Amino acid sequence: MANTQELSRIASQVRRDIVRMVSAAGSGHPGGSLGITDVMTALYFNEMKHDPATWTRSAKGQDAFIISAGHLAPVYYSILARAGYFPVSELGTLRKFGTRLQGHPCITDSLPGVFQSSGSLGQGLSCAAGIALGKKLDGESERVYCLLGDGESEEGQIWEAGMWAAHHKLDNLIAFTDWNGQQIDGPVEAVGGIGDLRDKWSAFGWEVIEADGHDYDSILKAFELAHAANGKPKMILFRTEMGHGVDFMAGTHKWHGKAPSAEQCAQALAQLEETLGDY
Repeated sequence: MANTQELSRIASQVRRDIVRMVSAAGSGHPGGSLGITDVMTALYFNEMKHDPATWTRSAKGQDAFIISAGHLAPVYYSILARAGYFPVSELGTLRKFGTRLQGHPCITDSLPGVFQSSGSLGQGLSCAAGIALGKKLDGESERVYCLLGDGESEEGQIWEAGMWAAHHKLDNLIAFTDWNGQQIDGPVEAVGGIGDLRDKWSAFGWEVIEADGHDYDSILKAFELAHAANGKPKMILFRTEMGHGVDFMAGTHKWHGKAPSAEQCAQALAQLEETLGDY
């Protein structure tokens, strides 16, 4: 279990991975991946019960993570590789012909650590809720985690799954939203107007927790609060900044789905400490 200083060092390397991967591929989604890096680092290196050596897609005896916002694949792949699910050197194959690291995670290529294919937004919470109910029925104590985007939360299936999870009292389900206020076409409120996510999730019967997605004490405290066995699924709203860590990408939707040039990649890497070694 990594402490906050160690988490910060891992996150810096993950951000380097993201920038290099997307730049080399010439396509991808760096903005959101950079923004949710701190939360994903805390999840895999402090919060979740998981073991790459014994991982299976059945999720028996371990926590499970479902990425619903599949375009955040760069951060997901980096985290999995740095956690030991597959060689770090494979990160350089992102979006290349024949790679296991497709633009959106896909289970057809048997990529360790990935429970569910994703890409079409809005579907992951349904999958996570199903796994959570399965664990309940099997008497397992492990939890299920699911990452959503705030723009993705405009999808109706999210709210269908939300009702279903509350109805079945899935308090072993911890979903969290990358609450950065941006989506590919601009500010979320200007595009779809999802309103107050706190009130919405609370009205749907969920326990709602708010946290700073770039402060490890806040992140870890939020996960701790989400462990409560109170008969309610949990939604953590992590306030994040799209493009966090790279000054010219930060706070704007313009880097949602745009790859940096070689020059921009070098500029970004100059702002990020290499802590674990590049691939």
